[in-house]
Amino acid sequence: MWERIRCIIRKEFIELFRDPRMRGTVLIPPLLQLLIFGYTVNLDIENSKIAIMDQDRSPASRELVSRFAGSPRFDIVAAPGSETQVQDLLDHSKVVAVIRILPNFERSILRGEPAPVQILVDGTNSNTGSLVSGYAGVVISQFSQEAAASQRNAKMFAKMGLYQNGPAPNGAPSTTAAAAGAPQPNLVSQPRVWFNPELKSRNYFIPGVVVNIIMIVTFSLTAQAMVREKEIGTMEQLMVTPIRPVELILGKTLPFALVGIFDMVLVIAAARLIFRVPLRGNLLLLLLCSVLFLFTTLGAGLFLSTVSKTQQQAMMSSFLFTSPAFLLSGFMFPIRNMPAPIRVLTLLDPLRYFMDIVRGLFLKGAGVAVLWPQMLALFIYGAAVMSLSVSRMHKSLD
Repeated sequence: MWERIRCIIRKEFIELFRDPRMRGTVLIPPLLQLLIFGYTVNLDIENSKIAIMDQDRSPASRELVSRFAGSPRFDIVAAPGSETQVQDLLDHSKVVAVIRILPNFERSILRGEPAPVQILVDGTNSNTGSLVSGYAGVVISQFSQEAAASQRNAKMFAKMGLYQNGPAPNGAPSTTAAAAGAPQPNLVSQPRVWFNPELKSRNYFIPGVVVNIIMIVTFSLTAQAMVREKEIGTMEQLMVTPIRPVELILGKTLPFALVGIFDMVLVIAAARLIFRVPLRGNLLLLLLCSVLFLFTTLGAGLFLSTVSKTQQQAMMSSFLFTSPAFLLSGFMFPIRNMPAPIRVLTLLDPLRYFMDIVRGLFLKGAGVAVLWPQMLALFIYGAAVMSLSVSRMHKSLD
């Protein structure tokens, strides 16, 4: 049995490396897709073009403007002086946001009243608009907290100076007591981000890109395995051999499984070296989970090859699997935001479970104790799909 399987594996490798197109499919597309996705799928906002309309022109407003100028997320490209200029900047998409500091800004701060600052955002791209608005809100919030703390300190020192120049009125506490009781409670939130401290979207998306690349490469290669035998006329030779369907399936899938593991290592190395994506988990565990996932993609591709008549038909039919699997995997759109029936449908998508595994290993350093439900799901799906492919496989021309 194993001798026959070894012969089939050797035959597959010879065919794989003899065809220049197949060699290119193994090496070039994975790296090319990683580079394209890695540099283009990026939701981080840096050097966003904004305009600031300072209608107060006070030391406080200039201080706030300097905060935006010193932030790496913003690039101040205009200083409109009228409503018409603001509208022109937004209408022609010259800026993504306009920060307008309204009159009496400094006076409101000194009086302890709300100081008006308006953020006008171009909402054409809702994601960019919401991110820019959030970043601008953080800058204004930090300025507000510091201004409030400065006001409290000024009042405290003024009160201390008054008591030092004369007796405390109406039985007020002494200078030391007043100084101790003068500051008001100051609650400042200090968020701490786990797993991705810099909140780089690239660290989140590139592990998902790795998953999609492995799925597309292994699925497309395996989908053409049996169809190629029919097209080049070697299926008749396989029919007269003592090879059983199980042996033929193993001989067809093991070479592509090794190719999938090779591509996985290649893409992971490129992600670490080129994009500096952290890999906090165990690499051997990641490769083991990749093997579980490959049983699903290879089995599905082999099943598709048994029902297809030509390689072109197999390639076109593969989109019926890869496109829905990609959309339902949670790569771009969070599954929790999908409608309830769609969330149930995602449970049938093996790509979803491997996506959770890869992101958990890359970003969280998760182990088997955390990832075993996803690993179990991949094992069940892989066994089911591979069994279906074996049952479908018949040594016939039909």
